[in-house]
Amino acid sequence: MNASDYPDTPAARPIWLVTLADMALLLLGFFVLVQATGDRRALAGGLRNSFGGSKAAATATPPAEAPMPVAAMLAGFAVGSAAPQDADALVSWARDAVRDPRISLAIAGATDGTAADVDPATGSRVVLAADRARAVAALLAPVTQRIVITTDPAAHRRSAIVTLAFTGDKRNQP
Repeated sequence: MNASDYPDTPAARPIWLVTLADMALLLLGFFVLVQATGDRRALAGGLRNSFGGSKAAATATPPAEAPMPVAAMLAGFAVGSAAPQDADALVSWARDAVRDPRISLAIAGATDGTAADVDPATGSRVVLAADRARAVAALLAPVTQRIVITTDPAAHRRSAIVTLAFTGDKRNQP
């Protein structure tokens, strides 16, 4: 017998592929378990207890807090105008929102998409949307300098939408 008499060895699969398949099956089984469980709080409590969590924390219900609004809209712009109207509530909301130094404001100006709602000087919807966002930013500038301006000329509403943006933890930076 010589080496040519033995059959060729088939190519082996890499060992990481078997581990990946095992992990994918375990993850699939976990998600099937979560979907099949009707009471997710009981499932979470059971998992917490099995990993050493306290029983009191598993059965305690979280305190009911009012949800933090993450967006506000200033509507009511006149057709073709960037002059904001009735912005007191928006300024008050923004003042409360930016107390956290990690929060900045993102302002998106919008137009209603009609042929009449354009910038009078240029005839552009994008310029009018940017002007609306800049007008709202000018109102909010005394409140904070952490403002990002964008446009959304196809939003189909004469408005400026102000949303909260997480800018990271600034306390540990110089």
